[in-house]
Amino acid sequence: MTAPSHYQRLGVPDHADADELRQAFRRLSKRYHPDTTALPPAAAAVAFEQLQLAYSVLSDPQQRRLYDASRQLEAAPQQQVALPNQVRRPLSGGEWLALLLLLVAAVFALVLGVGLAWLRGADLMQWPSWWLEAR
Repeated sequence: MTAPSHYQRLGVPDHADADELRQAFRRLSKRYHPDTTALPPAAAAVAFEQLQLAYSVLSDPQQRRLYDASRQLEAAPQQQVALPNQVRRPLSGGEWLALLLLLVAAVFALVLGVGLAWLRGADLMQWPSWWLEAR
C-alpha cells in the first residue's frame, strides 16, 4: 500500500492553485492541530506534521515541480533497456587509412630520430653510467 500523495493529504486536485492549497491547509490544520483535535496527541502530532510537509512542498513552486516530476517517474512503468549485442565488425576503409597513416608516421619518426642521431655522430647504443660501474 502506497502512502497518500501530498495532494491527497490536503484533499485538493493535482491542478490546485495557491489559494485552494492555502484554504485546504487552513481547514485541515484546525482539524488536526494537537491543541484543537479530539485525536490522541501522538496521532494528531503525526497528522499535523504530514499536513505541514504537504503544504510546504506544494506551496513552493520549485519544490512542487520537483515533487510532480518525481510522482510522474514513479507512475511510469519501468522500461527494460536492451543493450546491443557486442558484435565485431570489419574495419571500414577510413579506419584502415587512419591505421596506415599512423603506422607511416611512427616509422617516419623512428627513421628520423635514428637518422639524425647517426648524422650527428652520436652513439646509437650507450650503456648507462650505473651499468659501467657494476662491471
